[in-house]
Amino acid sequence: MSGQSQRLTVVPTVTMLGAMKARLVGATRGHALLKKKSDALTVQFRQILKKIVLAKESMGDVMKASSFALTEAKYVAGENIKHTVLENVQSATLKVRSRQENIAGVKLPKFDYFSEGETKNDLTGLARGGQQVQLCRAAYVKAIEVLVELASLQTSFLTLDEAIKTTNRRVNALENVVKPRLENTISYIKGELDELEREDFFRLKKIQGYKKRAIERQLAAAKEFAVEQFAEKVALQKGISVNAAHNLLNDAMQMDEDIVV
Repeated sequence: MSGQSQRLTVVPTVTMLGAMKARLVGATRGHALLKKKSDALTVQFRQILKKIVLAKESMGDVMKASSFALTEAKYVAGENIKHTVLENVQSATLKVRSRQENIAGVKLPKFDYFSEGETKNDLTGLARGGQQVQLCRAAYVKAIEVLVELASLQTSFLTLDEAIKTTNRRVNALENVVKPRLENTISYIKGELDELEREDFFRLKKIQGYKKRAIERQLAAAKEFAVEQFAEKVALQKGISVNAAHNLLNDAMQMDEDIVV
C-alpha cells in the first residue's frame, strides 16, 4: 500500500516511461543544485552570525563611550548646549543608503553609511566646551556606524534564515517525496511493460499452436481425401468394392511401415 501511495497514476507505456525517466533526471539535478545552494547559504549564514556577535560585543563599548562623552560635554559646556548645537546643524552629514547583494540567488539587503559635506567647526566659541562637544559628536558618529553595520547584518541574517528554511524544505521534498515517487512509478511501468511482453509472448505461442493444429487438420483431411480417391481408383481397376480397396491399401501401408522399421 505504501508503494501504491507513493506511485503516480500513469498509463504504463514506453512513452510515459521515457517521460518519467526524464523527470527523474531533472529532479536529481534540481536536488543537487538546491543542496549546493543550501550549503553556500549556510556558510554565508555562519559568517554573518560571527560578524553579528562581534558587532554586538563592540556595540556595548561604543554606546558606553558615547554616553560618557555626552555626560562630559554637558559637564563642561553646561546643560543648555542643545540649542547651540541645533543652530549649527543645517543638514545631515551622515546618511544611510541601501543596496542588494546576491548570494546564491538570494538578494540580501545591505546598508552603507556615508558622509555628505563637511561639518562646520563653529562650536569652538563655547568657552571650554566646544572641543568636548566635537569629541561627543565623534563618539556618536562611531555609534551610528556600528548600529548601521549591525542593522545590515541583522537584516541579512533574517533574510538568509528564511531562504535557508525554504531551500531545505525543497531539498527534503525532492529527496523524500518527489524522487521516491518517480522511482516507484518507473518500477511500476517497467513491471507492467514486462507483464505485457510476457502476455504477448504467450499469445503468440497460443496462436502458433492454433495455426499448427489447423494445418495438421488440413493435411490429415487432404491425405484422407487422397486415400479415398486412390481407393476408388483401385476398386474400379480391380473390380472390387471400395471397402476391400481400403483394406488392401491399409495392408500395403502397414507392410511399408514394417519394412521401414
